[in-house]
Parts: sequence; C-alpha cells; structure tokens
Amino acid sequence: MGYSAGIVGIAVAAAALLLLPPRAGAQEVKHYRFAHDQQLNTGYSVAYDMFSAKLKELSKGTMIVDQYPGAQLGQEPQLLQLVKSGDIEFAIISSANTATISPQAGVMSLHFLFRDANHVVKALADQKVIDAIKAMIDDTSQGLHVIATGSQGVRSIYARKEIHNVSDLKGVKIRVQATATEDTIFPAYAAQTVHMPFGSVYTSLQTGVVDAAENSVNVYLVNKHYEVAPVLSMTEHEANNALLFVSDKLWQSLSAEQKTWVTTAAAEVSAKEPAKAFELEKNAAAKLKSFGVKVVEDVDKKSFTAIADPYLDKLAKDLGPHAEKIKNLIRAVN
Repeated sequence: MGYSAGIVGIAVAAAALLLLPPRAGAQEVKHYRFAHDQQLNTGYSVAYDMFSAKLKELSKGTMIVDQYPGAQLGQEPQLLQLVKSGDIEFAIISSANTATISPQAGVMSLHFLFRDANHVVKALADQKVIDAIKAMIDDTSQGLHVIATGSQGVRSIYARKEIHNVSDLKGVKIRVQATATEDTIFPAYAAQTVHMPFGSVYTSLQTGVVDAAENSVNVYLVNKHYEVAPVLSMTEHEANNALLFVSDKLWQSLSAEQKTWVTTAAAEVSAKEPAKAFELEKNAAAKLKSFGVKVVEDVDKKSFTAIADPYLDKLAKDLGPHAEKIKNLIRAVN
C-alpha cells in the first residue's frame, strides 16, 4: 500500500469511528433549575447544597443542579405553578404555601402540632410521614411530586411591641400564610389575618399595613425584617416545614438509575437538613441579640395552646383524610 492509500485508509477509519454510537455509560451533562424564595444561608439553601452535591456525586457529574434563590423565578405560589408546568425542575416550598395547590397540606401548619425542635427533626425524617405527604400530593395535585421534607425551624411573631401572652395579639393585624389553618387559628387568638407575598412583608411592616408578621428566627434575620419590627416574641407556635418538589415532566424523562440518584439525594435532605436549620436558628438568635433586637423568651405558650389545641383534631379532619393521617403520624413520632 502506497503512502496516499495509507492516508485514505486512516481517514476512512477515523470517519467510521465518528459514526460509531457513543460508548455505553457516557452521558451528557445536564443542568436543572432549583428555585426558592429565600436568601442564601437559610434552610432552603442548605437543602440545595445537600441535594445538588449528592446528585452530582451519584451521577458522576452528569446531573448538575443550579440554584435560583431569593424569589428570582417567582414567589412560592408561582414556583409551584412553574414546577407543575415543567418550566422549573426542582423547588423547595413551605408546606403552608403548598396548600395553594393541595389544601390538605395546611395540616402541617397546625399550631403546636409539634412538641419541640427535636420532634420536628424526627418527624420530618420519619419514612411513614414522608410517604403520607408524598401520597397526599400525588392524590391531590398533578404535574409534580414531593421527594423530600425540610425545615426552616419554628415560627414566632415579630412586631414593634412585645407579645407575652395571647391577649397581646388582640386586634393585631398580622401577615400570615394563606392557609385555612392560619385563617382559623389566628382569629381565634383575636388577631386580624392579612395575606401577602413574602416579598411584600418588609414594606408592609414599615408602612403599617400590618402590625406584625411571623416566621422563623433565621428568615427574620436574613431578610432584615428586624429593621422594621425590632421585637421578636418566641411564641414558637408552628413548625416552618418545607417540601422539596420535582416536576413530573422531568421525572418521566429520567431513567430508572437517574430516578434512584434523585431519590437518594433527596433522602439526604430529609435526614440532615432540619437539624442544620435549627443550628441556623440558634446562631441567628444570638446575632439578633447582638444587633439590639429585643427577644421575648418568656412567652406564656399555655395561653396559646389553650385556644389552639381544640382545633388540632377538628381542622385536620375538616381538611381531609390525608391531613388527618399526616397529623396522626406526626403526633405518634416519639
């Protein structure tokens, strides 16, 4: 074979190689969006860090999740719709705002459903609780699935005045999440409920549209709500639960192996994120005190539970069978 024939032979061989199918196991790198409405250094961003790192590791770098924090892609009710339509692949949303698409999710906003921080952490990692939440969403909503639970601590009330017992809430205009739970229990405390997107809370407190709001300590800190409501009263009336969603559009497109990677990475969030969230809460409280924020520790919680407790069973039952089951499972966690 002459020199030129050799060149042609090499060229033909190279062309043939190009036509071969990609070698088994070689996967292209794909990017996915993970959205939430909170700042960095919150429970939501901790959940993202855990989930994205584990998924990258399991997929050997072929599934990369990019974070869109601070409501860049919308407030929580909008994010839910974007996940349902498949325009966002992943989002972490409060269980309370999840009630906008699945009203029974409001069960997780029942006041004093959880006994303490340890109970929140244990319940959110309990497989029976997680499975019941997944079943509730699959049965009542379309276009998305729950893959993990999360936390941003427990919610307390902040305002310009101190709240020592339930009578201090009489007539107070308080921004709450739009759930049937909140709209029943806060008026039972003699407060007036006001609904608005989370992003409007700061200016509404500043201008007096509302007198008070309620959220977890770290959320209060990182969103600088203490600037306009410098008194934090530790009512700890409600767990600040969150649910991690995947769009059905993405889910249906994944291979069995990829689905396993996603569920394994999500399980990491349920198992580890809530405890991290409570660490953030503790650090946030110390920081707020150093800023001169008045933290009212001696709230008479019994004055609240005397009103809230009778509603626990009734509201769960009124919300529906999934809600009642979730309530019973949470209460049974020791």
